[in-house]
Amino acid sequence: MKSLKKILSTTLIATAVMSASVNISAAEKDWRMATPWSGGPWLERDAQNFADHVKAMSNGDFDIKVFPGGTLGSAFKVTETVKSGVAQVSHNYINYDYGVDPTAALLAGHSSGLTPEEFMLWMYQGGGIELYEQFRLEKSKVVAFPCSILGTEIFLHSNKKVQTFEDFQGLRLRTSGAWAEIASRLGASTVVMAGSEIYSALERGVIDAAEWGSPELNKPTGFQEVAKYVMVPGVHQSGGVLECQVNKRVWDKLTDQEQNMLRNAAKLSVFDSWLASSYADLAAYEELKNGKNEIVKLDPSFITKVLEETVAWEDENAAKNTWFSKVLTSQRQFKAEMTNWSEYRLTIGESEL
Repeated sequence: MKSLKKILSTTLIATAVMSASVNISAAEKDWRMATPWSGGPWLERDAQNFADHVKAMSNGDFDIKVFPGGTLGSAFKVTETVKSGVAQVSHNYINYDYGVDPTAALLAGHSSGLTPEEFMLWMYQGGGIELYEQFRLEKSKVVAFPCSILGTEIFLHSNKKVQTFEDFQGLRLRTSGAWAEIASRLGASTVVMAGSEIYSALERGVIDAAEWGSPELNKPTGFQEVAKYVMVPGVHQSGGVLECQVNKRVWDKLTDQEQNMLRNAAKLSVFDSWLASSYADLAAYEELKNGKNEIVKLDPSFITKVLEETVAWEDENAAKNTWFSKVLTSQRQFKAEMTNWSEYRLTIGESEL
């Protein structure tokens, strides 16, 4: 009888331990996702798509709850929120950490850089994603990889017509990151302000112009209502990516299969975002063309000036920053490989007889 009691007792203890382990494991896979986004496609579509893909690909083992910007911490310090463990994962823009290291601009997308399609090719075929992960891990102590693609932006919503280099001189421009530096070097008077302040600043004449996002993202801001001119193309931000970050301690507890699942969910989310945003931009830009705004195309000589100043800025940073040099070299080599692309591929949206 004593032996039986001992066996039953041992069995109950083992069962309790196993049950506790299962509950802990399940709890560890109920993740909080921090974001900088208060709403819109990046929150409601892109971030949620990643969460949905992870849940589906893990057969429901992982459940990610997406939180708007400012809910789990500062909207502009999402990396710190993930690194501290307040959130296990994020949907973020690496350029918000531009002040930590300017290499972020190359990985986020910058003036006269890679187009959305080139970014995807460079990331998944040209070694970009390996550099991205290594940089984020070394500099920010988080595991990060692209999980959304950014389309080419509108160059300016402006109350002043800007077409040439001369028109750009003294322009009171709202911008941020690397473009704030490069635009200043090109003669603009740059101002950094939160997105929520731009409409009022344009309306009251505090600034002449602002850059924000692609046609789809700019549409709900109402900038077109308070600024007459719309300048294209967006050479200041020709393409880019958003990222998903995972807390390093959480990541290290995952199996190789789970880690690969997260990377694949991110890759699928990049493709989804490219399809959705590219198509949505078509309708949003058509609405601009048919509205009251004047569409202004930048003079080719001004675009050349932007490219030249960007190259000078790149070379200066590469000379003093090892990581910047490493990423820049990779991107320039990739762009060199792309030079014959136009010889055998038709431009998207155009055809030739």
